[in-house]
Amino acid sequence: QVQLVESGGGSVQAGGSLRLSCVASGSIFSSSSMGWYRQAPGKERELVAVIASGGSTREINNTMYADSVKGRFTIARDNAKSTVYLQMSSLKPEDTAVYYCALGRYAITVVTSPDYWGQGTQVTVSS
Repeated sequence: QVQLVESGGGSVQAGGSLRLSCVASGSIFSSSSMGWYRQAPGKERELVAVIASGGSTREINNTMYADSVKGRFTIARDNAKSTVYLQMSSLKPEDTAVYYCALGRYAITVVTSPDYWGQGTQVTVSS
């Protein structure tokens, strides 16, 4: 069984930055793809970013971003710490949501039906 625990959420003014972290238990992290989703009040959960197993933000082909966050958010992973990060910059009020960490065997799994979810962390951006 894998557990995902997010942290780093909070309240910030528009234009500010936050870094979310997600620590995974178990031994499958390094061979798994990871992603971040978000869900705003009254809206469906949406995919924010994905990083494939073994990938890094320097290997552009191993990451994917929603159009709404491209150029502002960066996903990264540290396999030694079993941790995935989401660096969020130039935050906007429309980024306000509960952010969830997700794990899947492959990147397509993260996109379509993650195997595991975290409990979520609230991000609130005020104007």
